[in-house]
Amino acid sequence: MIYPLELVLLPEEAADKTAQLSHAARLLSIPPERIQLILKKRSIDARSRTVKIRVFVDAYVDEPPPAPPDLSALFHFEKDISLAESVVVVGFGPAGMFAALRLIELGYRPIVIERGKDVRSRRRDLARINQEGAVDPNSNYCFGEGGAGTYSDGKLYTRSGKRGDINRILSSLVVHGADPSILIDAHPHIGTNKLPKIVEALRNTILRCGGEVRFEHRLTDIVTSEGSIRGVLVEDLKSKSETEIQTKSIILATGHSARDIYELFDRKQFLLEAKPFALGVRIEHPQSIIDQVQYHCTERSAWLPPASYSLTAQADGRGVYSFCMCPGGIIAPASTAPGEIVVNGWSPSKRNNPFANSGMVVSIDLKDYSSFGNSALSGLSYQRSVEQKAFKAGGGNLVAPAQRLMDFLQKKNSSSLPACSYIPGIRATEMDDVLPAPIADALRKGLRQFGQRMKPYLTNEAVLVATESRTSSPVRIPRDHQTLEHPQIRGLFPCGEGAGYAGGIVSAAMDGERCAEAAIQRLSKS
Repeated sequence: MIYPLELVLLPEEAADKTAQLSHAARLLSIPPERIQLILKKRSIDARSRTVKIRVFVDAYVDEPPPAPPDLSALFHFEKDISLAESVVVVGFGPAGMFAALRLIELGYRPIVIERGKDVRSRRRDLARINQEGAVDPNSNYCFGEGGAGTYSDGKLYTRSGKRGDINRILSSLVVHGADPSILIDAHPHIGTNKLPKIVEALRNTILRCGGEVRFEHRLTDIVTSEGSIRGVLVEDLKSKSETEIQTKSIILATGHSARDIYELFDRKQFLLEAKPFALGVRIEHPQSIIDQVQYHCTERSAWLPPASYSLTAQADGRGVYSFCMCPGGIIAPASTAPGEIVVNGWSPSKRNNPFANSGMVVSIDLKDYSSFGNSALSGLSYQRSVEQKAFKAGGGNLVAPAQRLMDFLQKKNSSSLPACSYIPGIRATEMDDVLPAPIADALRKGLRQFGQRMKPYLTNEAVLVATESRTSSPVRIPRDHQTLEHPQIRGLFPCGEGAGYAGGIVSAAMDGERCAEAAIQRLSKS
């Protein structure tokens, strides 16, 4: 017999298989020797003073459990598609990567165009950003193999189940080297230190099947004829030569920071839409403070992971919320061009750094863009202006403007700054001199609300670092709800975060698969 059970355990019990069996045996009123458990899901419940782990299991009584499933059997990566019809995929982040894999499964050959470098070569450019403040506009924390997620944390949590099969995406990551725990944890996380090898394995699958990945190649133009895709022009960034790739379908998965793509669409008068986004700061606390707040303790149990949080509030008619929370993490410089400051956060797999950081952002509406005109790119101009203002306030070399939390709330200068994980360095600056006044005011009110819920969240040991401005794109590339095609151009499939249809690794990957299926459906009709 098989019995689905929920075990509510202390953290140390959740890590002990014998303790799990004992609890299951008490629930079933049978000896533990008759039971074998298969773990299905687990989550942390910190709502009461005593933190518990909720573990969902299947208990097999008097019969052996089945062998673990062969996850690789879910996919069809054994095909040779080297001579199949080609589809161009622009961008090799999660959306582009999983679009390419899905194309292979369905018998088509992806030609992937990626402006950045492969995941290993990219590391040197990230080191130069941190050590010298030198930003390569084609290879940075946002651009390159694996996209922004590879070197900015790798959280795999999404609520976007309607977009596709979440478990399918997670299973593919496990097949390519991710820890199987991501299939059972409520908030799965891989970690920046482990993602590069997984990304490389995904690429090798594409190449082994006959697909193509062209690194350091940048899309410069889209070729159309009578409202249909005919090809793309691509610049080889090493040789500076330009070539045309003929294709009937393009999956455009360029990410939320590929501003030149939006500008290309604007020049060619392809439809674009301005959209709301969010802007604010990274807030960093000592991890011990977040542990105390969330776990109701003076010292975190060795059996518990570093604590995280998720906060939302309303202030002045705007949403104020935490974004991409990184326990045991590091604040990273995510600028994609010289002369701007953009920050993001990441955690290693063990989440064992002494700080916890999170984006803390305020919603921006289209009316906020009015002083920058009424075009689809007005939000982009607004976003860029704040990032450039932050760069000037930091004084150069990617030094970021920063302010202690309580000083920000009290509108006073920070005479000193606490230790901070942001490697290029921070400089004391009043956030009101960097952020637009409506954003700073709403942020201040939102933080006060958070402080009432989470004591002692409001502390001068915490520091605000500007700017967190790439939560999503301020531009959407429209597409038909059913066909997923751009309304003007047959065969063009806007995809993922950059087009405005995803918000993280898993949702972008699912959207990539959907766009691949839509592209093939279009090809089958042509």
